[in-house]
Amino acid sequence: MKAWLILAVAICAEVVATSALKASENFSRLWPSVLVVVGYGLAFYLLAETLKVIPVGIAYAVWAGGGIVLITLVSWWLFDQQLDWPALLGMALILSGVLVLNLFSKAVPH
Repeated sequence: MKAWLILAVAICAEVVATSALKASENFSRLWPSVLVVVGYGLAFYLLAETLKVIPVGIAYAVWAGGGIVLITLVSWWLFDQQLDWPALLGMALILSGVLVLNLFSKAVPH
């Protein structure tokens, strides 16, 4: 269970770093740029830690799916990105895939 919590923190760090990447304005603003470097560094370190327990394919699927959905929601909230029905449907399918992997797959350590 600890590995999944670490993976969740890694995903959040990646989402923070990606949001800061937009705010850094092509690395021309110092503090958002620092947040990008620190956030991605932390995210990849924590992802690497989870790979001691969670298979790489499963960890990366959850990382990618969770990251896509979270950064899309953050972009909608912070940067006024518009979400249409196909975008919402796509995110629902991504979340469904992550749930199927975690709830039903024998490839996932429980």
